[in-house]
Amino acid sequence: MGKPPNYTPALQIGTARFATLHPMKIPSFPFTTTDWRDVPSIEHPGESGVAIWRTLKFGEIRVRMVEYSAEYLADHWCSKGHILLCLEGELDTELADGKMFTLTAGMSYQVGDGDPPHRSATQGGAKLFIVD
Repeated sequence: MGKPPNYTPALQIGTARFATLHPMKIPSFPFTTTDWRDVPSIEHPGESGVAIWRTLKFGEIRVRMVEYSAEYLADHWCSKGHILLCLEGELDTELADGKMFTLTAGMSYQVGDGDPPHRSATQGGAKLFIVD
């Protein structure tokens, strides 16, 4: 798997310069800590298995801790952009063009809105941290 065309490791660009050139749009809200165990969970059935979401919203930014059961397969193709970090387990992501990517703990993927449609599956379960 190659690096995206706009990929630049943070160590090569310098934090202050990067923040000036590419400001992230995060709305103003107070400093907050989260104990995800205290965030209510909602079950979302997949085509098979289940996804358990714990969700917080900060303006238009949605932040989720998601746990996929073993044998989970999403019941839809997603066109929403995400920054997704695999915390535990192994996640398989299929793109609409048939390409497959596997994330293990410590790996992430980044995808923009609508580019390209994707869906998730896992054989043994996975725990993810997702910002979208």
